[in-house]
Amino acid sequence: MRQRIAVVGGGPAGLAFARVMHRLDRLVTVLERDPTPDARPPGGTLDLHEGLGRLAMDKAGLSAEFEALSRPEGQAMRILDTDGTVLRDWRPDPAERANPEIDRGQLRDLLLGPLDVRWGRGVTKVVPGGRDGVLVHFEDGRQEAFDLVVGADGAWSRTRPAVSPVTPHYTGVTSVETSLDDVDTRHPDLARLVGDGSVAVYGVNRAVVAQRNSGGHVKVHAQFRAPLDWHAHLDLGDAEAVRSHLLTLFDGWTAPVLDLLRHGTGFVHRPLHVLPVSHTWTHVPGVTLLGDAAHLMPPLGAGANLALLEGAELAESLADGSADPDDAVRAFEERMWARAGRWAKITAAGLERLVSPDPAAALAVFDQVQPSR
Repeated sequence: MRQRIAVVGGGPAGLAFARVMHRLDRLVTVLERDPTPDARPPGGTLDLHEGLGRLAMDKAGLSAEFEALSRPEGQAMRILDTDGTVLRDWRPDPAERANPEIDRGQLRDLLLGPLDVRWGRGVTKVVPGGRDGVLVHFEDGRQEAFDLVVGADGAWSRTRPAVSPVTPHYTGVTSVETSLDDVDTRHPDLARLVGDGSVAVYGVNRAVVAQRNSGGHVKVHAQFRAPLDWHAHLDLGDAEAVRSHLLTLFDGWTAPVLDLLRHGTGFVHRPLHVLPVSHTWTHVPGVTLLGDAAHLMPPLGAGANLALLEGAELAESLADGSADPDDAVRAFEERMWARAGRWAKITAAGLERLVSPDPAAALAVFDQVQPSR
């Protein structure tokens, strides 16, 4: 008899898990709290790494489709001083496809494919150890039992308490996100500033990073060190008040960089939280975690890649059939913890250097991963 398997969350981890299970002819119930796929903006762009996210796409049988949608030119990176001086300008070779970019929305739709998702199924808690299996409680008061529940429900996971009491903590760094639309037509100077990929500017304890998405869309992130309640006397729903505050915070920076904030449409407050670098848990039969639910890290490119690969690997482990399903999950968790722990250390150190009192430290981070050209 087939296991009753549910994955909570329709993000990269949950969809990769369900898509690979579908490819291997295994049934999975996908539970997603959003009422429709387009209920919320899908977010910015992701670079999928060889051996991580790219490997997951291969396991899902989606490499060709990914290649068709991805933007290898999006790997380009330009770094400016706060006065506008170009410090680094990295442009990928035409054949360079190590970390091509893809919009989150495109990736979501690619993974969704034939999957049957239960939209509008918000989970409130997961209770293991019941006589009929693991009990999932929903926002509408209903309950449903499964043999295995995979928590892929992000930073503030409702599944995590079933295996771990740990909750995310604030890093001391906040990001305020805004967007530019139709940038090539409406703001050609800013389009040239951002280029095909990203532009980053690092100052003392603050940074501005702008990243091109497809369709002439640019995401802009103003990052700075501040207390979690830095906005106590600011109405975050008042876009002009937020804009004014940011322009004051980055006062003195070169005008084109400030224009990224001046012309932004809407602002979203994103304080950066993380789980402990070495987050693990005592194995609980019938429940496990993937992605941010298991190892929330600073958003420096590793999290989504790990989430995709973990989803694919867990699916392969369960579908293999050579081991007891619970033993397969236990072995998977051990592998996941070891790899995620290494990346958590790297990204935690990276955030400390990218938003730091010494802007030269940020430049050194990029010099380590991409030699100057």
